[in-house]
Amino acid sequence: MGPPRSGSRRDGRTTYKGDEPVTDPITERPAAEQVAEVEERVVCINRCSKVVKGGRNFHFSALVVAGDRHGRIGVGFGKANEVADSIRKGSEQARKSMIKIPMLGNTLTHLVSAEYGGSRVVMRPASEGTGIIAGGGMRAVLELGGVKDVLAKSLGSKNPVNVVKATMRGISKLRTRQEILAKRGVTAL
Repeated sequence: MGPPRSGSRRDGRTTYKGDEPVTDPITERPAAEQVAEVEERVVCINRCSKVVKGGRNFHFSALVVAGDRHGRIGVGFGKANEVADSIRKGSEQARKSMIKIPMLGNTLTHLVSAEYGGSRVVMRPASEGTGIIAGGGMRAVLELGGVKDVLAKSLGSKNPVNVVKATMRGISKLRTRQEILAKRGVTAL
């Protein structure tokens, strides 16, 4: 009969493309494992009301963070007329927007600060055993991203949406030692 056709499987079995299992290019693990491992956390749900002739119409927005605890993290912001729909949309968006966190062991590679709107975040590497010293939305992003030791501070606005987006902006600024040396044109020692 031959190998099964390629495609994503929700039952956890490895998908095949020809004779080779399909792997995720970021983590080098089978694609079927990636779907099962992603964990989601709802950071905040906002309710908005509009006054109309018959009363009030409510709309909801949900901020969802998705990560695999192995260095991949994504954020989604879903809006709908029902809470469940907004969470579903947010989680779909978070899974699509996943990025890789450059890490040095269990911590960040270097000090980084970032801003988004009125929020400003500062994240610095910490020694082993420190844990995640961060609050609110930053903690959710760093925990689900797989960072185990970090010192982080949120300054300015405490709006969870802006804090999470500032954290993601900071993570996207991180670089590994090899990337910095390559950019400078220096061969690794």
